[in-house]
Amino acid sequence: MRSLTLRQWLLALSSGILQVLIFPSPAIFALSWIALAPLLVAILQPRSGNGDLLDALGRNLNATTPWQGFMVAYLGGVLWYAGTCYWVFHTMRLYGGLDTAAALGVLLVYCLYFGAYHGLFGWLLAMAARSRPHGLRNALLLAPFLWVAIEFMRSRIIKGYPWNLLGTAQVDNIPVTRIATITGVYGVSFLVALVNAGIVAAYLAPERRRRRLLPVAFAVAVMLQLGVLVSPRFLQADHNAVLVQSNVDLDESWNTESFNRLVAELKQLSRVPVETKAAASLGTKGEKTGVIVWPESPAPFFDNDENFRMAISSLAREQNAYVVAGAVGTVLDATSATPQITNRAVVLAPNGEPIGYYDKIHLVAFGEYIPYKFLFGFAEKLTREVGDFRAGSARTIFNAGDQRLAVFICYESIFPDEVRQFAVNGAEVFINVSNDGWYGEHGAFGQHLNMARMRAIENDRWLLRDTNTGVTASIDPYGRVVARAPRNRRTSLLAPYGLISTQTFYARHGDWFAWACAIISLLAFFGNVSMRIRTLR
Repeated sequence: MRSLTLRQWLLALSSGILQVLIFPSPAIFALSWIALAPLLVAILQPRSGNGDLLDALGRNLNATTPWQGFMVAYLGGVLWYAGTCYWVFHTMRLYGGLDTAAALGVLLVYCLYFGAYHGLFGWLLAMAARSRPHGLRNALLLAPFLWVAIEFMRSRIIKGYPWNLLGTAQVDNIPVTRIATITGVYGVSFLVALVNAGIVAAYLAPERRRRRLLPVAFAVAVMLQLGVLVSPRFLQADHNAVLVQSNVDLDESWNTESFNRLVAELKQLSRVPVETKAAASLGTKGEKTGVIVWPESPAPFFDNDENFRMAISSLAREQNAYVVAGAVGTVLDATSATPQITNRAVVLAPNGEPIGYYDKIHLVAFGEYIPYKFLFGFAEKLTREVGDFRAGSARTIFNAGDQRLAVFICYESIFPDEVRQFAVNGAEVFINVSNDGWYGEHGAFGQHLNMARMRAIENDRWLLRDTNTGVTASIDPYGRVVARAPRNRRTSLLAPYGLISTQTFYARHGDWFAWACAIISLLAFFGNVSMRIRTLR
């Protein structure tokens, strides 16, 4: 067996770097059309030169072995996670109570684990490339299906973690992201991976064909990227919300005076929103405020605290508006001697009476709870700062006058299948309350925003995103940010939005496309295994 070449390692590194660059920051998302190409070449053409290429295309395939494919892709994957999710170190060090060495260790384990999904892609692709006949062709055809299958696996295994799926990099490309209303973000990932595979197919073709095909492949990528220049007219917005950005420091010390001062400031910002330019330009500034939103926040807002309840109740009555406020909920459970806490959003009617609450269902592992405590009990220190939360169970829709609201909390916005269930349940507008202060000034706040924007696209819904430190925004069904508040400032945004009751194909049918890609990938895998067994007989 030949060893991996320096060329393969360099190609894997370049692919990892390109995948880092397409997400915030710096979000050079045009590079997504070529980001996977170096990795595909590293796996499918181990050595440069037509001799090896002819072998790969011919009868005696001499491609990368599956384990070599794993190692090459694993390197790119680890680099990608380190480059886009480096904020894990910052969060663990500042807010998880870990020292620098321990925080680096957490980031390393994180990258090594999630990099294995990239590695599995490389392993399966190399296996396909060694199939006979037409191994290279089969591998290139399989690549986009396989990429989506691996993303889907990452989204589902052990509670899932669909952070920065490839298709999210194209969130600003309205014509391309229209696919997501049918397939979800996975269809956009498929298209991006398909173009990468097409460029590699042209590059690996014999020289005469390569000169013709490569310009065509790049022209297709350029044409697709030009979709960012297409911007439909702004959709009608006939409602206003006030989104209050609390900008509370995570290390704030609290007493009665500081609590009352914060509540007074937030109430004033709710009455007189500061940022009104977008509402004025869309013609909704004169419309009545239908809902006031306070974000998920590190402030000690407990739903059973009389002072907090009186504050938001009086606000609802004064403004004659519905109020949605992030809070810590308490649940009395017969199986537990002490009350359990939940990450909660409470909803009040204009008369000040509560009409319900939503408890966060998908909690952050090692942040809001410790999974599999019999294995990871040693990590309970990580939840000490925020508590060990209990998960909710119901995706409640709130009837708020003429509108049906869905509220989901923070990290839940990254899960396509979970958010679309709110649309299925009848939500006409989405509200996402979040505290992105944990990320500091690193790229995660922009990454998180873009994933929320993709949920608006998939479900054809307006999304009101209210955060502690930013980005607080009103997002239209095309994923465009039509109004936003400046980050790291205590302020409020008059956010225009509309109501939509129709359901997209994706909302109704969920991850059918990702399941199809997974099934095709499994059939290809078992077909390759069966062929190898027959060959060995």
